[in-house]
Amino acid sequence: MRQVECQGTSYEIGYQHGREAKTEIAAGIEFYRRLFLESNKLTWPQVGEVADKFIPFLLGKWPDLYSEIQGVAAGAGQPISSILALNVRTEIAFGMFSDGCTALSWKDGTTSLLAQNWDWQQEQEANLIRLRIKQVGKPNIDMITEAGIIGKIGLNSTGVGVCLNATRAEGVDFGRLPCHLALRTCLNSNSRAEAIAALQEAGVASSCHILVADPEGGTGIECSSVDIVLIPMCDKGMVTHTNHFVDEHPGVEENVLFKDSGPRLTRIGELVKTARPDVVSVRRLLEDEDGYPTSINRQRTHGSTIATLFSIVMQLDKAYADVRIGRPTEAERYLKLQPDPEEV
Repeated sequence: MRQVECQGTSYEIGYQHGREAKTEIAAGIEFYRRLFLESNKLTWPQVGEVADKFIPFLLGKWPDLYSEIQGVAAGAGQPISSILALNVRTEIAFGMFSDGCTALSWKDGTTSLLAQNWDWQQEQEANLIRLRIKQVGKPNIDMITEAGIIGKIGLNSTGVGVCLNATRAEGVDFGRLPCHLALRTCLNSNSRAEAIAALQEAGVASSCHILVADPEGGTGIECSSVDIVLIPMCDKGMVTHTNHFVDEHPGVEENVLFKDSGPRLTRIGELVKTARPDVVSVRRLLEDEDGYPTSINRQRTHGSTIATLFSIVMQLDKAYADVRIGRPTEAERYLKLQPDPEEV
């Protein structure tokens, strides 16, 4: 996995990202070009037309995010519409291309943990990068992302971390933050409360679940194109989530992505009853294969090419994360994420 180091202005950060990950970005664009064409009959120019509908909103309210996307495009030698399409892939065709995951936040005493397995098409594993960002006036970031996408799964230097569960509900709003840019907004925040407030004010363009946590604990943010519902910690300090809404969203029609989403949520709830609130114990939870192959630790099947591509456990009170690339029981590489401290 390529490690990309970026710093400077939004455009400079994006340019460095695009230049250093040019190969993976080109491969990712080709992957999504085929995927959208095969599954939705959308050509890549048509995909770009959908992505471009977000430009007025981003230019008007989130110019730094758009400037970074422009930088990625310039550095990678790609059209801006192609990089924007990567960053709004969840919203294109009403989010029909959605990655599966099992996520957990756990606050116990002074320990605050955030973890998940990220499940997606196995071909895209080769296009994952570790993206480290040093930025002025905002927290520094260390995350795992698909090359070209400026917001994904990881943590920042103030101990704010994010995970993502795909959900599928009808609707997209081009006047709200796309899902992956909502993740970046959380990582640009100094606290969980600041992240939640930012998303509540901006709204999220399509359905997803963002699990945001900091040293004080975690909150689930269930999003649709018309509302945001917060999932608080239970009395044991936990939030667990998979790929379906667990709360009511009046007027929102959900089409559950995976039949195994309910069983995985039940299973992680059972496992935490006997687990300990530490990184090693939570890592073991993510290795679970009950219900294999569509288990928490997911394997591709004859009918699906989706598998767990990486597993991450963050200890936010210490601002670091352990990452295993590949299925956690067959890890191909181990990484430790640790954002650079902010300069005083």
